[in-house]
Amino acid sequence: MRSAYKLMLATLAIPALLVSIQPALAHHSGAEFDNDKVVELTGTIKEFQFKNPHTWIQIVVDDGKGQPTEWSLEWGAPNSLGRQGYRPSTFPPGAKVTMRVHPMRNGSPAGGFIAAKFADGKTIGRWE
Repeated sequence: MRSAYKLMLATLAIPALLVSIQPALAHHSGAEFDNDKVVELTGTIKEFQFKNPHTWIQIVVDDGKGQPTEWSLEWGAPNSLGRQGYRPSTFPPGAKVTMRVHPMRNGSPAGGFIAAKFADGKTIGRWE
């Protein structure tokens, strides 16, 4: 009787273990960002996507030729940011902001968020 109980427990435990490690396996490394470079972008917040697994800040920037370019900036998980006091209203649409980011290695208009400075001087992140 005891061995049947152990077999049943193992049968239930193995799938539970496999399901629990799946999120860790799915997480990416951030290797797409060039962490040796910092780019400064000045523009207007389009949207702050405060959703799992990572938040995204959409900012519209002048490309230097008079054309708007939308950048997608990845930040932390909403749960972690929420514990630090950040909310969906942290980056309101229409706000003027200067961002510091680690750009994508492939040159696309995206990057990893480092810091932001709003027109009123308020800063978020590591503004040095």
